[in-house]
Amino acid sequence: MSDFKRLEEADLMPLALGAALLGTGGGGNPYVGMLRTRELLRKGAKIEIMPLEALPDDAWVAECGGIGAPVVGVEKIEEGGECHRAVMAVEETMGIKCSAVISAEIGGANSMEPIIVAGLAGIPVVDGDGMGRAFPEVQMTTFFIYGAEPSPAAIADEKGNVVVFRHVIDMFWLEKFARDVSVDMGAGAGFATAPMRGDFVRRTAVPGTVTQAINIGNTVLRARAKHQNVVEKIVEETGAKLFFTGKISDIERSLSGGFSRGKAKISGIGDWAGSEAEIAIQNENLVLWVDGVPVIMVPDLIMNLELETGEPITTEMLRYGQRVAVIGLPVHDLMKTPRALEIVGPKAFGYPDLTFKPL
Repeated sequence: MSDFKRLEEADLMPLALGAALLGTGGGGNPYVGMLRTRELLRKGAKIEIMPLEALPDDAWVAECGGIGAPVVGVEKIEEGGECHRAVMAVEETMGIKCSAVISAEIGGANSMEPIIVAGLAGIPVVDGDGMGRAFPEVQMTTFFIYGAEPSPAAIADEKGNVVVFRHVIDMFWLEKFARDVSVDMGAGAGFATAPMRGDFVRRTAVPGTVTQAINIGNTVLRARAKHQNVVEKIVEETGAKLFFTGKISDIERSLSGGFSRGKAKISGIGDWAGSEAEIAIQNENLVLWVDGVPVIMVPDLIMNLELETGEPITTEMLRYGQRVAVIGLPVHDLMKTPRALEIVGPKAFGYPDLTFKPL
């Protein structure tokens, strides 16, 4: 057990900051989940972060996360046990018990969901996830891209309703059914997919993303304490690149089909004075154009930070007049294969004229 890291209360704020950054604007705001996790720890829950390589071949691993539109989470606060109830429903359907849990996506609030499940179920959380960032649709995980079963899966709301998808023919139908149910549940719910074997998870998960998020968050907090340039320190820690600085000049958002869709326009300042940028949004940041030229596109990560504090800004918190830095980070190699790009490349998001050019 020496390789397992005990999650401490002091890790939660860094984790929330790092996960908000890796969420590329989506995944929901992690703050409420952080508070809920803190209360679990204060009540005596022992939560361990399990290295990916420590998973036994025959272990059953639960995968979970929130589903819906992140903007809804600003007003519709979770009850807290949604993902745990969804995990228990798929365990009951399969007649198994999971010995670990992993996040569908490390981004935003979904970084906290498996940790809450781990605390409630008394099992470790795996140090990894299925995206290395956040994406808006169920099928957009490395697990599904590389062959995970689409069912059984389950969705649970804050009222106690649990819906099980016992047999679904593929991951695209699972996305459709789950999205429709999540809309009926108020555009926000907890979701769990079919438990996976440990050997499969070791091959297909993006590794080390929980500790990566904690390290990013600690970098932010140290830089602030030392009155350093936070954006510069984040770029150094992550290997990201600064692509634009400016002021939000226009923001459009609408809720459609269970997604928050829109765009943000940014008027350049500093080195980009006189330039204009635009970011397309579907829960997450999808494409960044600078003066009409696409410079970053999915699946690479596009992240908005407050220019002075380095605070990650989720898409639902973008506001007119904010001064932002836009940075880009290469996605993990598992998300850049031809097979993956069919599911998470720009064409999958409705941009047929864009061909992915990796950072």
